[in-house]
Amino acid sequence: MDVYAILKELITISRELGREDRQLAILGEGNSSADCGDGTFWVKASGSQLGTIDESGFSRCSHEAVTALLNKDSLTQQQIAEGLLGTLLDKSHRKPSVETFLHSICLSQPDIKWVGHTHPVSVNQFLCSQLGAKPFMRHLFPDEIVVCGIEPLVIPYIDPGLKLSQAIRDELMRYQDRIGTSPKMILMENHGLIALGKTSKDVLNIQFMADKFARILWGTYALGGPNYLPQEQVDYLDNRLDEIYRRRLLAQGTP
Repeated sequence: MDVYAILKELITISRELGREDRQLAILGEGNSSADCGDGTFWVKASGSQLGTIDESGFSRCSHEAVTALLNKDSLTQQQIAEGLLGTLLDKSHRKPSVETFLHSICLSQPDIKWVGHTHPVSVNQFLCSQLGAKPFMRHLFPDEIVVCGIEPLVIPYIDPGLKLSQAIRDELMRYQDRIGTSPKMILMENHGLIALGKTSKDVLNIQFMADKFARILWGTYALGGPNYLPQEQVDYLDNRLDEIYRRRLLAQGTP
């Protein structure tokens, strides 16, 4: 797929994530990205709105240039702003989002080619509460396991931008050492949700299923609390051959 076909697909999923009725992101909230396979990636430009975004709302950046910034111990806000402009392949593109660091890191994980970051009302009801991400660490129903993965990566609140991205980079390494794969979902407390996908459909599936899971979870607290599945059942479902097959079809968008 050429880089402009990737951009077209990224616009499509971004508008889906930004639909007002879905309550995943409003105004300038959230961002999205896609790897081009040549050391570059598309990422939402600063100030763009997911729900109405077009070609002008994205910037193409160099992974190598972003990594060079990430490896610096400390940068001022001005240096970060100038550094982000320096990551652009086409200098006519707008300044990329401050979350460009985060997207480059996520897109550099094994098998990850698409990323969507949102601030869902349903999920943030928990992430902004005293409970934080704790209710999401266990599972309620099979489809949530199949789509969202065995365990999310949880990040406490950190100021968005370089510091947050460096923390996510370090925690992704620890997660992979412990679990053996990349997470499908990152939950950032007091902030929002990141979906990591092999395909663009993967990102949408994870976002929509996480929203459903959060809404069901919210309802359970009015009816005595969550009735979580036993861990042995979760492990069984995660490794069932028919569920692995279905996971693959869902990621491809197969009816």
